[in-house]
Amino acid sequence: MRVMNEADGRLRIGTWNLAGRWSDEHATFITDQRCDVWLFTEVRNDVDLSGYHRHFSEGVIVGRRHWAAVFSWNALQELADPHEASAAVKVDGVTYCSFILPWQSCRSRDPWVGSRHADKTGAAVTDIVGALPRSGVVWGGDWNHALSGREFTGTAGGRVHVLAAITTLGLQVPTRTLHRRDGEHLSIDHIAVPADRQVVDRRRVEVNYDGGYLSDHDAYVVEIA
Repeated sequence: MRVMNEADGRLRIGTWNLAGRWSDEHATFITDQRCDVWLFTEVRNDVDLSGYHRHFSEGVIVGRRHWAAVFSWNALQELADPHEASAAVKVDGVTYCSFILPWQSCRSRDPWVGSRHADKTGAAVTDIVGALPRSGVVWGGDWNHALSGREFTGTAGGRVHVLAAITTLGLQVPTRTLHRRDGEHLSIDHIAVPADRQVVDRRRVEVNYDGGYLSDHDAYVVEIA
């Protein structure tokens, strides 16, 4: 087994909404984080990282931009997409799922089901919960919901479905109290890990190169023992 972070005994998992962008600067930033697994969203099909195995969602937002992808330092087993806006793999016995959840202004059309935002979120989350096992799961991506406080991107009704899924899957969400780039609003990008795993570190990583941002989202990294 190829272990990137064998020296410190930690598993590093990152998530980042790439906003459909890609450049050498993106690749350098990602490599510098030394994550064992990345849960990407809004990811172009030409994204490639030296040493990593990759799996893209079958579903695309537009053109070459996939809803989600999982990149792993260790060999991965591709799994069927739990939802069109998701990608899932198995690595060393752990199931990883990257997923975009509906946002307030998304339309009532494929891949979303329902007329109200909360209904769309509930339908998407139901697909995820139905597909993922009840242990050994890491679920992350752009959830378009803060998990407490006021909602700006999601809705209170949608949050209810997300929180219920976290409980059902036996997860904890170390990113739930981290903030967005503005330092005021709580993050909508999350990484959920098994509740029985020790969280060693959690952080937002600003993606700023030469005074410009590589995406409208910052990256988030969680380390577990």
